[in-house]
Amino acid sequence: MLNDKNSPSIKILLADDHSVVRAGIRQFLEKNDQLQVVAETGDGKMACELLEQYHPDVAMLDIQMPGMSGIEITRWIRQNEMNIRVLILSAYDDLPFVQAAFKAGADGYMIKTAEPLEIVDAVFKIERGEKVFSSDVRQIIEDQHMLPRDLDRPLLSIRELEVLTLASGGFSNKQIANKLELSERTVQNHIAHIFHHLGVSSRTEAVMKAMSIGLLSGPPGQMES
Repeated sequence: MLNDKNSPSIKILLADDHSVVRAGIRQFLEKNDQLQVVAETGDGKMACELLEQYHPDVAMLDIQMPGMSGIEITRWIRQNEMNIRVLILSAYDDLPFVQAAFKAGADGYMIKTAEPLEIVDAVFKIERGEKVFSSDVRQIIEDQHMLPRDLDRPLLSIRELEVLTLASGGFSNKQIANKLELSERTVQNHIAHIFHHLGVSSRTEAVMKAMSIGLLSGPPGQMES
């Protein structure tokens, strides 16, 4: 990509809880003279403070960080109507994380194993208002017979979320059925759909993943597998 040296720099905030990863990303980003990392941090709450202080054009966010996750920061950016593009750069390549990121308002989702030039190109694309995915993520979307526009649809139905919330509190299928006035078989079907949508095989995994992508909050209770 050719650079126009008279063009203003795209200002970037970089948030990742691994300092070595941040250093590597910053190094290849700033090889392009149109890109400038104005701030970096390994803490989610500090990222919010820096976003307010520096008003970057692009926030490049990891998902798992202390304080706040990249998905929570993305949601915070949109709730506060900040004119900031969000590029998620994560090690997680499974669909629930991708969908949660776009549901929160992300503009792009790249896997950390993507080539540096692909990540740099993604920054320019989202700054122009495009939606971007790394090749790995695009393949996952295609394998699920989805279109990119489907990514911001709800991961779980309202009823499935009700079932999962009760399951996170340690309620058995029978107890959930009684509380929601459903048959036990219907609850079992909802649990199966939840496992499928989240890509998990147990209640514990379902609750932990739901918490990590912001579908549930608070510590899970005792759960049966």
